[in-house]
Amino acid sequence: MIRRSLRYAEELTDAVKQQLALAYSAKDLIAYGLRQKLREGYTRADFRADLMASLVVGVVALPLSMALAIACDVPPQYGLYTAIIAGVLCALLGGTRFQVTGPTAAFVVILVPIVHKYGLGGLLVAGMLAGVMLVVMGLARLGKLMQFVPHPVTSGFTMGIAVTIGVLQLKDVLGVKLPRTEGVFEYLEALFDARHAFNYWDLGVGALTVVLLLGLPRVLKRIPAPLVALTAVAVVVVVCGHLMPADWGFNVTTIGSKFSYPLGGGEVGHGIPPLPPLPIVPWQISDPGHPAFALNLQVIRELLPSAFAIAMLGAIESLMSAVVADGMAGTRHDPNSELISLGIANIVCPFFGGIAATGALARTATNIRAGARSPLAAAMHAIFVLACTIVLAPLVSYLPMAALAALLIVVARNMSEARHFVRLTRIAPRSDVIVMMTCFVLTVVFDMVIAVTVGVVLAALLFMRRMSVLTNVELETPKDLAVHVPHGIRVYEIAGPLFFGAAKSAMETLQRVGAKDHTYILDMRHVPTIDATGLVALESVLDRLHRSKVKVIFAGLATEVADIFARAGIKRELGKIAYAPDVETAVSMAIVHAARIGKTTASSSMRLPKAEVETQSARTGT
Repeated sequence: MIRRSLRYAEELTDAVKQQLALAYSAKDLIAYGLRQKLREGYTRADFRADLMASLVVGVVALPLSMALAIACDVPPQYGLYTAIIAGVLCALLGGTRFQVTGPTAAFVVILVPIVHKYGLGGLLVAGMLAGVMLVVMGLARLGKLMQFVPHPVTSGFTMGIAVTIGVLQLKDVLGVKLPRTEGVFEYLEALFDARHAFNYWDLGVGALTVVLLLGLPRVLKRIPAPLVALTAVAVVVVVCGHLMPADWGFNVTTIGSKFSYPLGGGEVGHGIPPLPPLPIVPWQISDPGHPAFALNLQVIRELLPSAFAIAMLGAIESLMSAVVADGMAGTRHDPNSELISLGIANIVCPFFGGIAATGALARTATNIRAGARSPLAAAMHAIFVLACTIVLAPLVSYLPMAALAALLIVVARNMSEARHFVRLTRIAPRSDVIVMMTCFVLTVVFDMVIAVTVGVVLAALLFMRRMSVLTNVELETPKDLAVHVPHGIRVYEIAGPLFFGAAKSAMETLQRVGAKDHTYILDMRHVPTIDATGLVALESVLDRLHRSKVKVIFAGLATEVADIFARAGIKRELGKIAYAPDVETAVSMAIVHAARIGKTTASSSMRLPKAEVETQSARTGT
């Protein structure tokens, strides 16, 4: 049986063997970052450095995770669960050494519409579907393709996301409760209608938090500014609540006053539950403030576009963060390993209440600056967040909602890179500016699903347009060639890939046939590849030239292009098609062909002797 199995394996085609080899090597994509560090060795000093870095990153991630969950219109504990589960899984299974994964601001714009339409259960299922897509992308080795997304597209996304996030925080900064709206303009209209209900105590808390978040980093170099700012503001709110006279109407919305959870026996706790993330069934979870979710095939179809947007944005943001981390730390990452780990994390997170997660650039940079040396630092940061969730839950209820909203406003301001965005509008080519502004406007006016879809299409069109400009067909002049070309012979140089974006325009040059032309030489030394569209366009040209009794000689074909021609049946045919290793040989073959069909050359009115014609024909294979 073993012998028979081996015989069957030997009979497999090379393509099947290659796919099997890729599938077998998929296991090598798991835990690339951790395996690279362990090969170099892991010491007690490394552990101490990772432990200190994890504490610093954990302090930053704790309030930010809650703020991002609240921005997605779900209770804050779900943001903490995301940081815990995704933080551990991506750190241990990922392709980087220092990446910190969790909820990010970029996802807020995508997740809010999902929550409003499908509730918390729909949000978790959408994240799980995105995780499946990410795993498939990683197994298909698509990690490196993310680098082909043009910078104007990502800049437009980023600026649009930053503006939208900043605007969405205004209701908590102003202390008003708005009806559920769709879109930024409807939100601003509802905010304007509620202007008489603004809570200026909340506005003061938000303003104080922004001042502290922007000013403290200039004074405190080693202590994270969010820890000091949010703690100080919470203390000020508690003290003012006890000391201010009742007739002053001091009232600040906090996590404890806005969110609650059941304790059993009809009792209710305020804030977040002091519990670790517990296993749940994502599509069965319900939240009183959102619509009920019923899982069926129709709902899955409706969630797929949103899941695709989550997967694409998560892949782009995570891999961009990994590239920045490599530049800061001098390391290398495996993009496919990172996509697979990110997909696994997004599949597992919903079963513990976690929302969509991706690599967080700010937390990753903090991790590196704090002295992290391995992926264990990111894993330990998740354990720190878990400990704080259980131990500090009663204190979390005192955090003002306006302070968390102010934290997200500062995050949006930092991620927008407004100066860079304005500079690109001045110096970038017109087509890039149009693409960037289109992505920006679609993100703000509509939603990220439409923006991601259009952005990916625009990126492909922009790439094809620029590649088509590089691909051209030019008639070679006597000055360009080292060999004399008689009349009736045309030498065309084709430069660039013949793919569907450039084939038609490139081949139009070859359609013009002179009355005395008898041979076309196509110099294809600079054609690296050709696709089906290019092949069809070329065959159309060959058919037209054959009907005009013009012979075509291909010179300098690359191996890949020659193989495609062979499979397409474009073979040597006497008087119609021939192949030459270079242009000089092709010209000699064309002269022989001219002599055979009775054409005269420009250099001599006499035909070549019959014996010489037969000799050259035998040598060149025409």
